[in-house]
Amino acid sequence: MSKIKIFALGGLNENGKNMYVVDVDNDIFIFDAGLKYDNDLNLGIDYIIPNFDYVIKNKKNIKGIFLTHGHEGNMGAVPDILEKVPEVPIFGTKLTLEIVKRDLDKETLQKCMLIEIKPHVKQDFGKNSIFPIAVTHSIPDSLCYVLYTEDGAIVYTGDFVFDSTMMGSYKTDIGKLAYVGKQGVLCLLCESFYAERPGHTSPQNRVSDFIKEVINKAQDRIIATVFPAHYYRIQEIFNEVSKTHRKIVVMGKPLQELINSAINEGYLTIDREKIGTLADLENKNTIVLISDEKEKPFANLERIINGFDKYISIRETDTIFITEPSYPGIEKRLAVIMDEIAMLGADAICLSSKKHLLHHSSREDLMLMINLMNPKYYFPVKGEYRNQYANAEIAEELGIPKENIILKLNGDVLELIDGQNTNSMEHIEVDEILIDGKSQDDIGNLVLRDREMLGQNGIVIISCTLDKTTKKILGGPEILTRGFIYVKESQDLLEETKALAKEVIESDIKEDSKRVDYSKIKNDVRESLGQFFYKETEAKPMIITVIQEV
Repeated sequence: MSKIKIFALGGLNENGKNMYVVDVDNDIFIFDAGLKYDNDLNLGIDYIIPNFDYVIKNKKNIKGIFLTHGHEGNMGAVPDILEKVPEVPIFGTKLTLEIVKRDLDKETLQKCMLIEIKPHVKQDFGKNSIFPIAVTHSIPDSLCYVLYTEDGAIVYTGDFVFDSTMMGSYKTDIGKLAYVGKQGVLCLLCESFYAERPGHTSPQNRVSDFIKEVINKAQDRIIATVFPAHYYRIQEIFNEVSKTHRKIVVMGKPLQELINSAINEGYLTIDREKIGTLADLENKNTIVLISDEKEKPFANLERIINGFDKYISIRETDTIFITEPSYPGIEKRLAVIMDEIAMLGADAICLSSKKHLLHHSSREDLMLMINLMNPKYYFPVKGEYRNQYANAEIAEELGIPKENIILKLNGDVLELIDGQNTNSMEHIEVDEILIDGKSQDDIGNLVLRDREMLGQNGIVIISCTLDKTTKKILGGPEILTRGFIYVKESQDLLEETKALAKEVIESDIKEDSKRVDYSKIKNDVRESLGQFFYKETEAKPMIITVIQEV
């Protein structure tokens, strides 16, 4: 019999940043390691990942990080983790690992262990084992993981829908799911993203008819944007374009490599003659396909809108087509983009989040999964807390006892000993790492506070030159401001600032002193000027003092 701990380092009460830990007698299995995009509250932050100190501390006991599919919300943190702990094995399908490799530098790629697995092929880890099952999502080779323990199976569904039209590498193996359920499931961790939505997600996840309508109505060029690695949407676009005389120009090296690789590996079925070149870019029958970058949704489209793209500029006759429905966290940015497109005179079309859905499970899909698995304990994951709560209500309706339905926040531990919930109050410390650009290090709250201060009140720099021998002021103090006041209309304030700064500096330089305490000068100048500025302007600019000797 086993002692099992289940908890999340990210993914609960939020969208993205999914990272779930199952500890079976100190054998640690981690499912997914994703990122989430910033909501613009953190100035300059591109994306956020879970704090993985737990991974670093327990790396010797970690059997692997098991990735369900190649979307950023589920695998986007892997490059950052491997930068610090390259010895942790990463398991995933061929496609998922290929996507991971694109984000790894050569040095990390040589050191890390990327282990390809295939659906329905068991992986043994001592007395425990992992069994991956194919499920349907918007990217091929998506998996649900079954962790077999002595006390029963622990199932993590990943992202899924039940859609009978999805074939090949998109197809769900319902028979395997039912077989696992018959064997006995101890705990089911199931996504909650669309738990509040009635019915099945299918067929609202398929938008071929809408794409066809947009293509037929547009009289001129179409600029279409897709989310990264949403292969199914790319396939739908090419399917409809194949019925017309239009060509698709794929913009950006990452998207070109993704599509070419997917064609070569059989994940996309595309007539290469329908792929145009830059020579077709201005043709009115062209569809320009762009994607988003890891760091920021709609980044490439925003660059085109702002006129910074060297190949494309928006014409009034263009149709801008956002080919994915919005989701929580990007609605505001999408609304701003739609306004900016309208100001340029072009048509803007986006999918309605009410009529069109992403490939996530709605209420009936969740019911079917619960009935197939018939779990003893049900653990809603992935989504805002209201989504988790709605998911819990579904389980209760289907007869799972309320005390066996687990609603947790990140870090809260579900402890099962001999298959029984101990109602443990244990909590694992969790946090977020804020990533800015290509930096692998956490930006931190101090930097964010500095950015907030600069954004709201500006900066004042006081520079002064002292005689190296006498320590008397030779030049200055000079005042430089940015974002604080309008200099031309504030000369009196600047003169008073200079006088006050000079008075503070001179008072801190003792006569006949051979050494000057520059730290004291800087602190005193900052304190005195800070009080002065607040009194005069009710603003608190960042104050930097620069003292040099000649």
